[in-house]
Amino acid sequence: MQKLIVEPKYNNKKLSTFLYDHFNGLTSATFYKALRKKDIRINNVRINEDQIIHEFDLITIYILDDFLYKNLNLEKVYEDENILIINKPVELEVVSESKEETATSLLQKQYSYIQPCHRLDRNTTGLVMFAKNEESLKILLEKFKNKEIKKNYICTVLGKMPKKEDLLKAYLFKDNKKSLVYISDTPKKGYQEILTKYTVLSENTKENTSNLDIELITGRTHQIRAHLAHIDHPIIGDGKYGINEINKKFKCKYQKLKNYKIQFVFDTSAGFLDYLNNKTIKIS
Repeated sequence: MQKLIVEPKYNNKKLSTFLYDHFNGLTSATFYKALRKKDIRINNVRINEDQIIHEFDLITIYILDDFLYKNLNLEKVYEDENILIINKPVELEVVSESKEETATSLLQKQYSYIQPCHRLDRNTTGLVMFAKNEESLKILLEKFKNKEIKKNYICTVLGKMPKKEDLLKAYLFKDNKKSLVYISDTPKKGYQEILTKYTVLSENTKENTSNLDIELITGRTHQIRAHLAHIDHPIIGDGKYGINEINKKFKCKYQKLKNYKIQFVFDTSAGFLDYLNNKTIKIS
């Protein structure tokens, strides 16, 4: 049995939309079978059809977890006694306030202690680092804060970039209610400065796309996706900041964005984690 409270963004949406978003293994066949058997309740009332739901509704479902979650085997790229780095697949949150399976919850079934040191968007793939003890987590969070751990992304964007490499500067505002961010070229109240460095790796003239290496100088929510879209070079497949017609043309359901490299570049002592200094973890 699972119980969930409907979040504001699902107000006046269909029950099926809500459940498919929260359970990555739920199929339409399983959903409609549960309706027929009246194994789903809204505010403790059994239902037999796909109804409209509202904010703060209590959804109770009597479906086995095996039919709700995908059986995900996370690829471990690097591991030692203090840290673990995985290659996160698409459609998986690093952490979540809902009860759906996340990379963290899956790993917590295997380790007595494990916590993420940073996050990736649900449909951004690539490297995510976890600490395997509290002391490591404290050190690594500080190193990320002080930019002594670098993350590089690779992405495919629409169009040809104006320069082969550049450091982009703008200002970002996060709208938590809409789960969106907005970019401004000038400072505004409530906006935070963002710096995004890109290098062109290759260009495809026929498809009018470019492959970029992105280094995050600042690390704000949706920064890469929103910043590139702001300069009219949205990431292919990005359903939130991209162009739907372009995404359909390339048959891309998810943004072509991957965190492919993590570098440890400590300027100060990392204590017992000093052995990580100058280490680079990379995937293709």
